[in-house]
Parts: sequence; structure tokens; C-alpha cells
Amino acid sequence: MAAYAQHDSTFFSRRAIVLAIALALHIVVIYAFNTGLAHRMIEAIAPPIQTDIVQEVQKRDEPPPPPPPKMERPPVEVPPPDVAINVPAEETTTAIRDVTDRPVQAAPPPPVAVARTPARLDQKHSPSTDDYYPPTSRRMGEQGTATISVCVTPDAKISGQPKVSKTSGSSRLDEAAVKWASHARFTPSTENGKPVEGCTPFNVKFVLTD
Repeated sequence: MAAYAQHDSTFFSRRAIVLAIALALHIVVIYAFNTGLAHRMIEAIAPPIQTDIVQEVQKRDEPPPPPPPKMERPPVEVPPPDVAINVPAEETTTAIRDVTDRPVQAAPPPPVAVARTPARLDQKHSPSTDDYYPPTSRRMGEQGTATISVCVTPDAKISGQPKVSKTSGSSRLDEAAVKWASHARFTPSTENGKPVEGCTPFNVKFVLTD
């Protein structure tokens, strides 16, 4: 019985020591959490963890920048020049002005009608056309009328050579008409009764009378 009692006392003493130690540890831990001592101890023991965050930069194919806008020059407006027009002021005076120094333009004279007469054939002093009738034309029975232009001077003379202005259809009759006109006599043209030079056409007929 003595041995069993001794064993129990030893068991209870050890058990009390363990409980006392556990209780003391709890007290220390509670005290450390309350005062922040545990946190400082953990920071002192464990080195700080350093983390580097590497971000992967993704290259994107960006479109090229737009071209710069075209700047249009604004139109340059040129101001119109200042034109000073000096207009004389109208006089309101009722005095009579002397206008004798101003030239008076005479009205143009009315147009004068010109009485003109053409040159005429002087039949009394002119040869007959039968005298200039070509013999060949007579034998062949050629007839016709040629128009001859004759220019007559104021003194009743032929100016230049008579010209055929319209043929008779036969060269022989045309040449005969020019020869006749060169020997014929004419009265000159007149203007207001005065003889002047002028050109007049004449018809020369060649007709067979036999």
C-alpha cells in the first residue's frame, strides 16, 4: 500500500507540473497577442517575402498614325483701292451765266440730192453696127447682142478701152462690138447739170436684115 501511494504522489506531481507549464504557455501566448510581442517576434524570425510581379507586355500591331491634315491657305482678300471722285458741287445761284465763250456747234447741213444722168450714145455722130458686122458671121447667119462697158470723160471722149461685160455668144460679134464702141460718140454723164466722168454699159446688136 505504501508503494502504491508513493507512485500516485509522483504521478500527481508530474501532472501538476505539466499543467502548470501548459497554463504558463497559454498565459504567455495570450499576453504576447495582446501586447503585439508575438507579431514582432514572427517578423524578426521570418524574413520578409519579396515578390516581383512581372507583367508581360504584349506588343500589338498598331496601325500607322494618320497623315497630318492638309492645311489650306485661306484666300487672300485684297481690299479694293479707294477711288476718290471729285464731283463739282452744283451751283444753286440764279445769276445769268455768260456762255458767249462756248463755241456753238452748227447743225450739219441736210444732204443734198445729187441729180445724176448716165452717158448716152450720140447716134447722129456714131457709125452703124452694119459697118462692123463680121463677114463670116453674115455668111454663117450669126446674130446676137453684146453688152459693152464704155467710160466717157467730161469732154465726151472715151477713157480707156471698151470692155465686154456680157458676151453675145460669139467671139467674132464681141470683137466687132468693141471696135464699134471705140469709134462711136457719146455724151458724158452729168451731176447736177455738170459733165463728169462715168462708165455706162451699152447693148450692141448685130441683126441680119437681108
